[in-house]
Amino acid sequence: MNHKSNKAYKSIGEVAKILNLVNKKSGTLNTHTIRFWEKEFKQIRPNILNGNRRYYNNDSIEILKKIKYLLKDCGMTISGAKKVLNSSKSLKLDEFSNDSINAGYNIRNKIKNISNLIKQIKELK
Repeated sequence: MNHKSNKAYKSIGEVAKILNLVNKKSGTLNTHTIRFWEKEFKQIRPNILNGNRRYYNNDSIEILKKIKYLLKDCGMTISGAKKVLNSSKSLKLDEFSNDSINAGYNIRNKIKNISNLIKQIKELK
């Protein structure tokens, strides 16, 4: 079996799959998003080889995961995400696993549901 090791560089298409950057209408990979983030965030440094093909190492992929989380999940602006990545807070993001990020999202949803139920109960009185 020929599997790429985790240390191998990944193409921009492979990174788009990892980040689940898929156009919902067409089903195509949004590689342009990664190229845009690359221009905005100096932390992303792909190896650019023959034919301008970009290859990303695990460090760049981890930074891209953080950027996606900050922009897409937290709704931050690019300048806000830059501030977090350039501050010591970026170290705290390393401690998050996907499970804890999802748990935080689930907790917010549960609190919102409880709040709505309380409002409904008050309206019944």
